Amino acid sequence: MKKLYSAAYAIIILLIGSTVANAASMNGFVLDGALIPEAEIFSGGPPKDGIPSLDHPKFVKATQAHFLRDEDQVLALKRNGIAKAYPLRILNWHEIVNDRFGDEGVIITYCPLCGSGTASEAKVAGKFLQFGVSGLLYNSDVLMYDRQTQSLWSQILSQAVTGPMKGTLLPAVAVTHTTWADWRNRYPDTLVLDTNTGFNRNYQANPYDGYERESSIMFPVRFRSEGYHPKEQVLGLVLDGEAKAFPFVELAKGSGEVSDVLAGKNIRVRYSHNYKSAEVFDAEGNALPGITLFWFAWYAFHPQTDIYRAK
Repeated sequence: MKKLYSAAYAIIILLIGSTVANAASMNGFVLDGALIPEAEIFSGGPPKDGIPSLDHPKFVKATQAHFLRDEDQVLALKRNGIAKAYPLRILNWHEIVNDRFGDEGVIITYCPLCGSGTASEAKVAGKFLQFGVSGLLYNSDVLMYDRQTQSLWSQILSQAVTGPMKGTLLPAVAVTHTTWADWRNRYPDTLVLDTNTGFNRNYQANPYDGYERESSIMFPVRFRSEGYHPKEQVLGLVLDGEAKAFPFVELAKGSGEVSDVLAGKNIRVRYSHNYKSAEVFDAEGNALPGITLFWFAWYAFHPQTDIYRAK
């Protein structure tokens, strides 16, 4: 681990006032019978809830989001007639937002170590769940936990890996990973997650600054590939058990429109050269829950992945 990232993570731990978790207790979570190798679950440093989720998020109108620059990255979605944007400069410090779109609960998650953002329904297998940050990692990716059953969940797998919910999948929701300028132009009436979170954080500072440019990663992963720079952004999609990655460096070579077939289904990938973002849709034009993340993270979870290469 390079000194830069050791120092950055130390700053996070100091700011949240936490102590390094006792590896033997694994932050108080029982790992027996986990669906993932127990020996490959690591403490990231902060204890359980040391990185605080946002459970009562506040929002401002787009015209009031003066803390954002056009090039700032956001996770965003429109659901039940409501558009919302979640700046990564806030998610870097909290990783999980337990939110609502009307009467529907939606969970927004972001792992800075993998560059991975997801959204899912909060109602899972008939239960309404609220999520927190466990302080544990698998394949360098955040392991979340639900407060109702204390089960651990893999963010990238969208699946519970321990506890009473083990094996249960999170109902995925399509989320857009793009720039603030792009999302604001699409939805001028969007709401924006506000920096008034109730926590003392410097949201103008990036504790992971430079990490996305380095080839090193901070924690061990099960599988590594040399095909692309480890931090190359890719759009990953799983359909009916088949996985495919669309590296941005490949998408940038074309017009921005890619027609493909995955698991026997026609899909269309749209890549923005201006905003360097990608989304995937089915044959009817419905958004599919793809995930934008670093190449090393996608390959760690999907070593058998197919890969799109520009012709």
